[in-house]
Amino acid sequence: MTALVISQTEVRKLLPMDACIDLMAEALATLSRGEAINPLRTGIRLPNDLGILGMMPGYMERPKALGLKVVAVFPGNHGTEYDSHQGVVVLFDAEHGVPLAIVDASEITAIRTAATTGVATRLLAREEATDLAILGSGVQARTHLEAMRVVRNIERVRVYSPNREHRERFATEEGQRHEIPVIATASAQEAIDGAEIICTTTSSSDPVLQGEWIASGCHVNAVGSSVRFARELDTAAVVRSRLFVDRRESTVNEAGDFLFPKKEGAIDDDHIVGEIGDILLGNLSGRESPGEITLFKSLGLAVEDLAAAHYVYQRAEAEGIGTAVDLGGLKHAPT
Repeated sequence: MTALVISQTEVRKLLPMDACIDLMAEALATLSRGEAINPLRTGIRLPNDLGILGMMPGYMERPKALGLKVVAVFPGNHGTEYDSHQGVVVLFDAEHGVPLAIVDASEITAIRTAATTGVATRLLAREEATDLAILGSGVQARTHLEAMRVVRNIERVRVYSPNREHRERFATEEGQRHEIPVIATASAQEAIDGAEIICTTTSSSDPVLQGEWIASGCHVNAVGSSVRFARELDTAAVVRSRLFVDRRESTVNEAGDFLFPKKEGAIDDDHIVGEIGDILLGNLSGRESPGEITLFKSLGLAVEDLAAAHYVYQRAEAEGIGTAVDLGGLKHAPT
């Protein structure tokens, strides 16, 4: 029996953003239909807040996929040659449990996170939105710019990062890559002034986006924090917004952007309008007026990793990409 090992470079080649956005829409709909198992993630925090080692197992019916992501999140990697997310997605055959593939998780995470945001933005942002603000200048900032350009006709981008060199490099490189104006600003407030879509993709533990800065009619994607002890949005930003999530259970247990305002008594669980999957299934309306502020809180789900890895595995098999290794146990293994 053989399994495929699929590298970061190969994932990037096999998982285009537009295809991944459609994959994430189907994965979220599958979850909301009750055709998936997606337990809360588990993990260990390393001493001195060095990082987190997390495990995200899951199963889904459409496509039929079984597996887990094991990921090490090291915030100290920001600004270095290393991605902050290191790990693998392991796929298993859903009939016999045989390992099928080991897929690089850094690129899976980078692409599927932005693609999920793309799904939410396609459903919630105003159709005519063209002005994008990005807070953060790392991997997720790069893939989110790509995803936003798939779902909306982005004409102008402003980016802010506390590190001047990082934000200016992002503006130069991504402006050239996408052939649109990307402006590096000196503050977060300047970046989001009048923006119609905002993506927060930082590693900050404290709010970087204040509610009073957000223009009417804006759509906000809060992406950077996936733990209960950190948030990117202040309480006012959450209170002012109609809040949609990738998964309600995950949000009320893991999302600092939601839990801090709740602890302060500013909101309760009913502030969550619903899951993106419910909009996709027609059970819930998205944006209801041009002037309202909509907010998508992204935490990242195992079913997203599985859907992306399953697609990559199928394409790799079809195109002869990846490295085959002997894996899987037989009851009577040959000697």
